[in-house]
Amino acid sequence: MRDWREGVRRVEPYVPGEQPSERRMIKLNTNENPYPPAPGVERALRELDADRLRLYPDPEAGILVDALAEYYKVKPSRIFVGVGSDDVLAMAFLTFFNSEQPILFPDITYSFYDVWAGLFRIPYRQVPLDEKFQIRPSDYFGENGGIVFPNPNAPTGEELPQEAIEEILKHNRNSVVIVDEAYVDFGAKSALPLLEKYDNLLVVQTFSKSRSMAGMRIGFCVGSEEMIRCLNDVKYSFNSYTMDQTALILGAEAVKDREYFDRTRGEIMDTREWTKGELRRLGFCFGDSRANFIFAAHERVPAEKIFQALREQHIYVRYFRKPRISNYLRITIGTREEMRELIDFLEHWLPSANEE
Repeated sequence: MRDWREGVRRVEPYVPGEQPSERRMIKLNTNENPYPPAPGVERALRELDADRLRLYPDPEAGILVDALAEYYKVKPSRIFVGVGSDDVLAMAFLTFFNSEQPILFPDITYSFYDVWAGLFRIPYRQVPLDEKFQIRPSDYFGENGGIVFPNPNAPTGEELPQEAIEEILKHNRNSVVIVDEAYVDFGAKSALPLLEKYDNLLVVQTFSKSRSMAGMRIGFCVGSEEMIRCLNDVKYSFNSYTMDQTALILGAEAVKDREYFDRTRGEIMDTREWTKGELRRLGFCFGDSRANFIFAAHERVPAEKIFQALREQHIYVRYFRKPRISNYLRITIGTREEMRELIDFLEHWLPSANEE
């Protein structure tokens, strides 16, 4: 007799960052924004008419799409929104990566890519970064079924210059190239201007980082009108109502307040640069992160040992037990006060750790 388990789809799931719930802690492990959402978001939340929740939301997400279209100066028909950029990326994998050729992405990158490839049974090849954790554009010039990479990369924080992205696009006119810009608002240059030259480019962004709305789950992408039509065809074959009423209203409010957006991301970038100087002084080495985190290794003390010591002090950072990066910590940029506490602890603890 056939066992039902024989028909189960087997995948190796993505492991999200730990979400501790301690009263007093410094949480620097999941790249959340340390500042609250824009004031308009809180105001709209207070004024939300609960009676609207009995109605289905707009399947076209018009209020949010229109706000994004105005902000980025593109037609609404070139924008697709979803439940976080993970939803948008998963839908893009399902829509565009259907070749027998493998898709390409870096070996050190966002660890959901290989999960989606496995879930959707998409062949893939992980392309090694160079010794400085940089993408080499020429490694992506061969035959493939599509390309995806974050810029800045995660977890390294390294930025690929726009000219290098264009080189990849020039050599892959027959493949969809997805640039995952979850961290682009912290000082990197967006690939959005390249959309006017390349109809095979899809640029994905999120509200979870720079717009302080990780708990709301809002993501979007910008591409050609044809690409967005293809994405919507798949979405409507999967779930017509992906965005709820609350997310649509609050997301639109978040986009409207440019002054608050620029101020808070500016504060994060300033704190990042200050933290770089302090970590360098304490013996850490790292690349020039253009994200809201620093990917750092200490010159003498193993990363796992530092990770455990910080954890005992209720300071949470991210540690990856993976080849090539097992001696690195990914440290999210919090408030200046939080980063001072981190530095103060390391300054007092590291000398004794070196003596052991």
